[in-house]
Amino acid sequence: MADILEYCEGLKKVTFKPGTLMLPEGERLGRLYVLVDGQVEVIRERTQVTHVDEPGSIFGEMAVLLDMPHSASVKALSTVTAYEIPDALTFLDSRPEFSLHIATMLARRLYYTTSYLVDLQQQAAGKRQDLDLVDQILASLVDTTDVKQRKKA
Repeated sequence: MADILEYCEGLKKVTFKPGTLMLPEGERLGRLYVLVDGQVEVIRERTQVTHVDEPGSIFGEMAVLLDMPHSASVKALSTVTAYEIPDALTFLDSRPEFSLHIATMLARRLYYTTSYLVDLQQQAAGKRQDLDLVDQILASLVDTTDVKQRKKA
């Protein structure tokens, strides 16, 4: 991802102190950040999704491309230096090489997410017999409780 930093030369660099919220979940800012140095965490609904320290990592692209509020917050864990792209949509329109890089990155994420979902489905399918047994035990407990309640009545 470091090669993406070459495309950012000439852009404004910004610095965030540890604990600073760079992108707030639920807000629509229209900007992108490209990590130069430091560590950030991505938080969605108060749960840390990941932490990132790889130079060239991009933040805010989903909200910009989908024209929606940020689906997660990005928070500095250390002192962070990043390139700031304030009017991201206009920037992406004028820089196809940057847009292609983002498309490739998003395709890679989709590939790994799809693979992960398939693994989860296969694991669940392999455990289905166990779940059926739990369903049978719970059903028999409910039936037993119903019989006991009818006898008391």
